Amino acid sequence: MKVKSLILTGFGINCEVETGAGFQRAGAQTDIVHINEIFSGKINIRDYDILTFPGGFSFGDDIGSGKVMANKIKFKKMPGGKTLLKELLSFKKEKYILGICNGFQILVQLGLLPGLTGESQPGAALIHNDSNRFEDRWVRVKINSANSSPFLKGIDTLELPVRHAEGKLVFKDEKTIQEVLKNNQIAMQYVDESGQPTTEYPDNPNGSILGIAALTDPSGHILGMMPHPEAFSDFHNHYNWTGLKTENKILPRQLTGQVIFDNIVSHIMETKKSFV
Repeated sequence: MKVKSLILTGFGINCEVETGAGFQRAGAQTDIVHINEIFSGKINIRDYDILTFPGGFSFGDDIGSGKVMANKIKFKKMPGGKTLLKELLSFKKEKYILGICNGFQILVQLGLLPGLTGESQPGAALIHNDSNRFEDRWVRVKINSANSSPFLKGIDTLELPVRHAEGKLVFKDEKTIQEVLKNNQIAMQYVDESGQPTTEYPDNPNGSILGIAALTDPSGHILGMMPHPEAFSDFHNHYNWTGLKTENKILPRQLTGQVIFDNIVSHIMETKKSFV
């Protein structure tokens, strides 16, 4: 019994192959499809267990990262008259959605994150980094142990690369922030050398409020994250792998970004077995 993973591509998405490799390494059957195949009705997302919006530069980020793609998902009618957003709102109730970098931006634009109402009502935005430049480097993140999403099981901290110009998470008002905190929706936070969440540059690459690097919806079925787990799916992707190897400090699989893919595939598989 295979976990079926659907990964979207097209219109400037460019991390689909690496993301697909992460799911394949975790044991999932993985299909990479152009989003037009979903709009046309050729591919039905309900045939899959998890849907991923990978990183990239959809529509060149020309009017705000993820905005154009989100509008297509909101308004383009599919065969039968439904929008893809309508399908996603149903899909997320029992299945899973992952958004990485530009994918996170799309999910926020759609209102699926933070997703406090269960509908498509944006309550946050990912805006320009405080540095006013594209940040392409590694950061350290700490996982919120109070967040029960299966994506995060057993993870404490990770080193991951970031590659974004619009990663500063802000919320529409204080009430939204308090709801997110109450629901333990913060998934990851940028941390400093002492392991404390920070809003200070350069440990926090964008100035995101509360140091937030990743967010889930209230159910934990949707995870959006700015760092790229697919870019650190193996020890040899680490920026200092040769130094670590010399010191006999080879990082195990669970300390790489691969753990995100392993966790969710394992969880879905266990869930499938419980219904057999």
